Amino acid sequence: MSMTSDKKIINSFYLQDELNPNVWTSPDNPKIAKLKPEIRERLLKIADIFVDSLDIEIFVQDIILIGSLTGYNWSEFSDFDLHILYDYDDAGDKKELYKELFRLKKTIFNAAHDIIIKGFDVEVFVQDLNEEEKSIASYSVLNDEWIREPKKENFEIDPKAIKEKAEQWMDIIDGVLENAEDEDLENAIKLVKKYREKLRKYRTCGLEKEGEFSYENLVFKFLRRNGYITKLENFKNEITDKKLSLENQNLE
Repeated sequence: MSMTSDKKIINSFYLQDELNPNVWTSPDNPKIAKLKPEIRERLLKIADIFVDSLDIEIFVQDIILIGSLTGYNWSEFSDFDLHILYDYDDAGDKKELYKELFRLKKTIFNAAHDIIIKGFDVEVFVQDLNEEEKSIASYSVLNDEWIREPKKENFEIDPKAIKEKAEQWMDIIDGVLENAEDEDLENAIKLVKKYREKLRKYRTCGLEKEGEFSYENLVFKFLRRNGYITKLENFKNEITDKKLSLENQNLE
């Protein structure tokens, strides 16, 4: 697994002078900036195909773009975070079932499609209408207007602190995966899931306290950009394959 250099990752956290000029009209003035028409058209088409793939008829409240490409913190690591807004309360007693199904559909869709727009991947997700939005900016692709305009905040980072905390998590992940090798399949999967959830909660806590620029979120992004999140996520399949495989016996 190739690892992106620490310096390159840290540099990606610094704010840009303007919105991404390949994505937005008037990138130096968010008040009048709009998604470029050809990009908006493609995103709407992608959303339409994704909703069809759910195989369940839902009422789409909005189609929104969130994440770094809606603000000044975009970088080469950014992607189009395309969210389909749906009121899960409409599902009644099937609410949790729908959430799990749509998460699975998201994984299948994103794995099956390699859609790139202006050099950035497109990730699609069904978001609960009633869920609090933590992105610093959001744009309605459906209505072609800002829901929340981006603002350039005073933002300073401590590269040493980010690297130190990221290295602590890297040591934890390496230790978890090493220990999981010695467990039976069921316990190995439980162990990996446990620490995936710990890492998710660590990031969520930071987002709730200080938003996208919290150190917890930056550490999570560091781990995602250097390959450690993928390493943790891929291990479940790798350990399953390894534990269930049988080697050929030499009968001679």
